[in-house]
Amino acid sequence: MSKLNIKTLGELKQTDYKSRSVKDELRENLIKQLQKHEGGFEGIVGYEDTVIPDLQTAILSRHNILLLGLRGQAKTRIARLLVNLLDEYVPYIEGSELYDDPLAPISWYGHNQIEIHGDNTPIAWIHRSERYTEKLATPDVTVADLIGDVDPIKAATLKLTYSDERVLHFGLIPRAHRGIFVINELPDLQARIQVSLFNILQEKDIQIRGFKLRLPLDIQFVFTANPEDYTNRGSIVTPLKDRIESQILTHYPRSVEISRKITQQEASLTPEQRKNIEADGLVKDLVEQIAFEARNSEYIDKKSGVSARLTISAFENLISNAERRMIINGEKNTFVRISDFLGVIPAITGKIELVYEGELEGPAKVANILLGKAIKNLMLQFFPDPEKAKKSKKGNPYASIIAWFSDANNLALIDGMPAREYKEALNSVTGLKELVKTFHPQLSENQQLLLMEFVLHGLAEFSQLNKGFLDNGFAFSDMFDSLFNLQPDDDDDLDLNDDRY
Repeated sequence: MSKLNIKTLGELKQTDYKSRSVKDELRENLIKQLQKHEGGFEGIVGYEDTVIPDLQTAILSRHNILLLGLRGQAKTRIARLLVNLLDEYVPYIEGSELYDDPLAPISWYGHNQIEIHGDNTPIAWIHRSERYTEKLATPDVTVADLIGDVDPIKAATLKLTYSDERVLHFGLIPRAHRGIFVINELPDLQARIQVSLFNILQEKDIQIRGFKLRLPLDIQFVFTANPEDYTNRGSIVTPLKDRIESQILTHYPRSVEISRKITQQEASLTPEQRKNIEADGLVKDLVEQIAFEARNSEYIDKKSGVSARLTISAFENLISNAERRMIINGEKNTFVRISDFLGVIPAITGKIELVYEGELEGPAKVANILLGKAIKNLMLQFFPDPEKAKKSKKGNPYASIIAWFSDANNLALIDGMPAREYKEALNSVTGLKELVKTFHPQLSENQQLLLMEFVLHGLAEFSQLNKGFLDNGFAFSDMFDSLFNLQPDDDDDLDLNDDRY
C-alpha cells in the first residue's frame, strides 16, 4: 500500500511510521545524503569548502541557524534549499491548521479529533514544499503576525472565553509547525518583536494577550541578516542572538571563474539571445572583473557590499545592448563588443552604495572608472604590459598603433555601428590586427575584432592613447593631440560629466 493511500490513523499505526522532530528529519536525511556522497544545495556555487560544510555541521547538531552576510550572497537561496532535506511527504490530522502529527498532536483540534474518532481519525499528507514559511522582516511586522492574537468574533460565535485556545488566530510561526520557518533581514524586526521570539526558541511555548499557551512547536528556524547596520535600521538583540545556536558567515565569490559560473547560471536570456549573440570569454570575465573592482574601490561603501546581482544584471544588459544594435541594423547575428559596455552602466549605478568621495564623482563616472580598471587588469592577462613594452629594448609591439594615432588620425567607435563599418574602422588602424594575430593566432574573426577593440581600450587605460566618451560610444586619439575635440575636460562631449544616473 502506497503511504499516500493511508487515510486513517489506524492504517498509519500499522506502518513503520514514527514521529520525529523536523530537526531529526533534516539530520537523518542529511546523513543519508552524505553517505551517498551527494552534493545537495544545487545551484549554490563557490561555497563547497566554506559555507556548505558549516551548514551541514549545524544541521547535524540540530541547531537553529543564522546566515550572516552582505547582500547578494545567496542567503535566502540556501534557506529555501533546506526544504530538499525534508521527507517528501509526512502525514497530518486532516483539517488541522497546525498540521498536527497524528501520533503526537499539539493543538486542541488534533487532540479532539483523536478523542472523537480514535483509529478512524482522517489522515492527509503534506508535501515538503508546503512545509516552508518565509517572512521578510519589516518594521511594521507585529507579534500578532508572527505568533497570533485573540479573535473576538470567533469567541462570540463559539460562545467561548478568551482564555480558550479555540478563539486564537495563530500567526505564521505556529502555522509553520513541523516545517522550516525563515525570517529574512532579522535586524529589520523591532527589538520588542525580536523579544517575542525568545520563548519560542528556548522553551517552545508562546504567549498571546496574557494567556500562556503551552504549544511544543516543532520548527527549524533559519534567520538571515546583514552584518553591517549600514541603513541605521536596527540590530539583532543580544539575547536572541544567544539563542540561535549556529551563526554561519557567507561571502562573495573568491575568483572570477566562480563569479562567472554564477552569472551564467543565473542570467535570464531568451533562446534567441543565446543563439544569435556571441559573448566571448573575455567580455564575460570583464563583467565579473567590474564587480571585483567595485568591492575594492575607494568610491564604494564596503559595508554595503556589491551584490552578485550586479554582474547578473550587467551581463543581461550587455547581451540586450548587442541585440538592440543587431535589430536596428537588420543583422541576423552579432557579437558583444567592448563598446556595448555603455549599456551596462545603468545596471551598475543602481547597485552600488557610494561613499562621500564617490558621491562627488557621481555614479555614472564611478561605473566608468570601474570598467576602466577592469579593462586594465584583464589587459595584462591577454597582452604585454604597455608601460614595460614602452621601455623594452626588444621593441614596443604597440609602437605602430600609437604612431598611427600620432599622425593626427583618430577613431570613433559608435555603439550602433553595423558590423561592416566596425570591422573597417578597426582594420584602418595600422598594426592593430597584426598585434592581435601575433599574440593570439588561433581566433575567429569576431574574437579578433573584439580583441582589436580591447587593445585600444587597454592602451587608453595605460595612458598610451586618449579615450573620449561620446553619448553613444568612444573616440580614440593621440594622447598629446590638443587639436582633437574630445579631451577629458570637454564637458559638452563627455558622458562622464553629464551624469544621467
